[in-house]
Amino acid sequence: MALQPPLLHLVLLLLLSSAAVISSLSHPPTTNVTTISPTHSPSAPTPSSTPTPKTPTKPVSTSASTLDPKQLRALQSLNIPTSKDPCSVRPHIFTATTCDSSKPFRHLLSLTLSNCSDDVTLSLTALKSLSTLNTIQFINCPISPIRFPSELTSNLRTFTCVNSLNKLTGIWLSRLQNVSDLTVSQVSITASGPSIILNSMKFLHSVNLSHTNLTGYLPKHWHPNLTTIDLSGNKLKGKIPLSLTRLENLVHLNLSSNSLNGTIPTTFGDLTALQNLSLASNSLSGSIPESLAAVPGLMHLDLGSNQLNGTIPKFIQDMKKLKYLNLEKNSFHGVLPFNATFIKRLEVFKLGNNSNLCYNHSTLGSKVKLGIAPCDKHGLPMSPPSAKDSSDNDSSDSSDDEDYSNVGEKHHSHGPSKIVLGVAIGLSSIVFLIVFLVLLSKCCK
Repeated sequence: MALQPPLLHLVLLLLLSSAAVISSLSHPPTTNVTTISPTHSPSAPTPSSTPTPKTPTKPVSTSASTLDPKQLRALQSLNIPTSKDPCSVRPHIFTATTCDSSKPFRHLLSLTLSNCSDDVTLSLTALKSLSTLNTIQFINCPISPIRFPSELTSNLRTFTCVNSLNKLTGIWLSRLQNVSDLTVSQVSITASGPSIILNSMKFLHSVNLSHTNLTGYLPKHWHPNLTTIDLSGNKLKGKIPLSLTRLENLVHLNLSSNSLNGTIPTTFGDLTALQNLSLASNSLSGSIPESLAAVPGLMHLDLGSNQLNGTIPKFIQDMKKLKYLNLEKNSFHGVLPFNATFIKRLEVFKLGNNSNLCYNHSTLGSKVKLGIAPCDKHGLPMSPPSAKDSSDNDSSDSSDDEDYSNVGEKHHSHGPSKIVLGVAIGLSSIVFLIVFLVLLSKCCK
């Protein structure tokens, strides 16, 4: 049966409209989507609890002379990879050495052993031959320690042991009486306290005994020339002694992750050279001492995860060099005394989990993410902080942050709705065409 011209025209028109709809579905319009990501501020440098190997100093001068044959044989007896002349070659992946410029034979001044193989062992004879060393470092060398000969211990000025020498004792370390730089980290030390190790060291400038399983109390007597103290990650208990605040040259102090209690000494302001202070993850109570206002160069202040209380002192805002501030997980109360300019200047700012602390939303804005609630007209928290705000507190929280969490979703929501609408129209047209043709064929029989 042939269709009449008007009907043929109508069918063609419907087919064309359906084709146009299908074509539009296969090439949906593009939508410009703007994604806004929060800025993540870098963390301020913290006092290192896991030290990095120190680079040995360069030789005094180059020389054509070779290493003392006795010392060369000593290195070989320790199964240490060497060349014909360790003083004149680039450092090996497992060893690094520096030598003096004496003639006819040069002598080792420093020796670094890292990532030792299982066949490296220490012998008393070899160590006696290496008595000219003033620096010795073990990095990732879990070999068995032996007692150093007196010739070597009297000459050593720097001793570093990171994840090496298996277990050490306080008595073993106390024999290094002339060292000025002592670093032992990630090594279990058997001792009743740091005093056993430190009391005999009269020239000490820097001490790092972190993550060594040390127990006992902090020493009551300290060497006055100390510039760095890191005793973090141990099991030390008791109060912070007042004698610690008499170290006028102290720059870095890290006592975090111990079991210290009591209050922060009010004489902490006497540490005028202090730049980094970390007392986090202890059981300290009381308030932040006002004397800290007298420490002009403080850049890193970490008091988080304690039991500190009282109000947060306003003088912290006047610390011009402060970049890292952690006061989270304490019991501070009252109104946060900081303005937006100070908060923006910080690289890291942690304040969450202080349930009785609040901020002035009329000053900082209503959408800041500080992990604490805004204050009501009585200076009390209006409501607990949302879970979202608490999670955002892990990065540096800046004032005037806007809530852009739904921007991407809003832009994307327009695209899917248009596609669904187009598909519906196309399918409806096809169904209508089929029904129309069926009815038309019946009518024309």
